[in-house]
Amino acid sequence: MNWSLIRKPVFGIMLWNWRSEKVRYDVVIIGGAIVGSSIAYYLREEGFSGSIALVERDPQFAHAATTLSCASIRQQFSIPENIRLSQFTLKLFRRLTEEFGADADIGFREGGYLILAGDNGLPILKANHQTQMAEGADIVLEDAEALVRRFPWLSAEGITAGAYGRTGEGWFDAHAMLMLFRKALRENKIDFITAGVTGIERQGDCVTGVNLDNGERLDAGIVVNAAGPNAGKVSAMAGLVLPVEPRKRSVFIFEAREKYDDMPLLVDPSGIYVRPEGSVYITGGAEPGEGDSPADPGDFEPDWPLFEEVIWPVLATRIPAFEAIKPTRAWAGHYDYNTLDQNAVIGPHPQVGNFLFANGFSGHGLQQAPAVGKALAELIVHGVYRTVDCSAFGYERVAEGRAFRELNVI
Repeated sequence: MNWSLIRKPVFGIMLWNWRSEKVRYDVVIIGGAIVGSSIAYYLREEGFSGSIALVERDPQFAHAATTLSCASIRQQFSIPENIRLSQFTLKLFRRLTEEFGADADIGFREGGYLILAGDNGLPILKANHQTQMAEGADIVLEDAEALVRRFPWLSAEGITAGAYGRTGEGWFDAHAMLMLFRKALRENKIDFITAGVTGIERQGDCVTGVNLDNGERLDAGIVVNAAGPNAGKVSAMAGLVLPVEPRKRSVFIFEAREKYDDMPLLVDPSGIYVRPEGSVYITGGAEPGEGDSPADPGDFEPDWPLFEEVIWPVLATRIPAFEAIKPTRAWAGHYDYNTLDQNAVIGPHPQVGNFLFANGFSGHGLQQAPAVGKALAELIVHGVYRTVDCSAFGYERVAEGRAFRELNVI
């Protein structure tokens, strides 16, 4: 047997990297999409030399939240910690070629967000704007008259004000971003394992291994839950409660005669959003707040009645030219919805210290994944957060039932 010792205790555990007939990894990451891949990538960037397994049941990512998202990034959040996570990713976008090579491109279009509010939503919009400005975000708050001057195609009916991100917000190619990380991992001695997780073994306050549906068992020094919409089920396998479940979201594509090249990602007070995508437009956000339930794991059919009955009338009111549009296609995806407070859960379990969470992003995981990967890598390697302090997202609030609520959930 070939034994080598990594001479750094991680969460009080001395890690061993060895191979025999029983497969052991220092770190097993459950979920190989953008969150899991980011964690693996930054572990190597932080100098972690131990063995890493990245377990993913869907290597084509056909049903992954990463690839089925609308792939956008914003700084318009209600709490500073979420703004900081997205700002880290924005900085990464600005130096992609330095990080991943000269041909690295994710098609980032810095088109901005425009979040609208009526009288009822104005106090929250103002409070959020103050928080964003304190974090250095380039967001301007304008009244309805100023918004119509800026965007003449916009109807201000029922609108009191809007917050517009002049820089530092926009959209990009999610698949291209994921592939940048996955390609980099192939050069960093990460073992890709195609399998589903069927169980997690635990001895007292320590998880010890992961069982896979191919019959294999992976002994593990640390287990990281990056399982996206299935994170709640994965945590339950370790006997831990995580209030995260899959929620279905439909995205619709339509054509219109008018092409508004200056259109940001517009969010109506109803929660319905629309943005340009090349020669077409993307829209969604009509799911009801009340009565929204966990998604059927096999249901990826778009809810077309939402478009006909809810979305289109709102679009026609907000942008009069959209009274005449042609819907073309749609898709549906699941995202990891945190039922406690629609905010991420990041870091170790307070009792089971070698089980780490990177879950519950509730729709903003793609844009925050690199920052979370960096943060957890720092925690594993150095024992502390160094770049972005994610302590506020810790599991302790889940155990206490104490919400750390993000108000700007889109």
